[in-house]
Amino acid sequence: GVDEAGRGPLAGPVVAAAVVFPPEMLRGMPAPFTELNDSKQLRAAQRERLFAALREHPALQIGVGVVTAAEIDRINILRATHLAMARALQVLEPLPELALVDGLPVPGLPCGSKSLVKGDARSLSIAAASVVAKVTRDAMLAALDAEYPQYGFAKHKGYGTAAHLQALQEHGPCPAHRMSFAPVRQLRLF
Repeated sequence: GVDEAGRGPLAGPVVAAAVVFPPEMLRGMPAPFTELNDSKQLRAAQRERLFAALREHPALQIGVGVVTAAEIDRINILRATHLAMARALQVLEPLPELALVDGLPVPGLPCGSKSLVKGDARSLSIAAASVVAKVTRDAMLAALDAEYPQYGFAKHKGYGTAAHLQALQEHGPCPAHRMSFAPVRQLRLF
């Protein structure tokens, strides 16, 4: 299963994750994995607990792909999302024969793929990838918050909240911002 986090924010990377459950595990899903769902439907504490359990389970394969804000600006967010997914899959050994991808079809993946609209609610492996991508990206934004505390990245995760837009007005963009996104591009000083 493959999913991404961070397509819409004004700052930070887009992160994709790929998670492979062994077939025998899917037949009798152990706790806490029975709680898996779209990461947006889970509380932060649930996501953190599931993330830890996923990372610690020896039978799972997990790949993470990251595309930076600068790369997003260079190639656009759609291609960046596809690239992050390809990078997440390329980490897996062996490469899966088929990837279930949340949403619309994704060209250029290193293996076959099938898209599932609302896949994070229909597939445990996509739901797991959703959790891994979200928790990984949230941790990256917390690190950016330590580097650039004036923006409040730890709170809004780079999304265009009123507080974030106010910080952009006051401080201008930092290197973590996506300069090609309209609210940031409009503030750039030349």
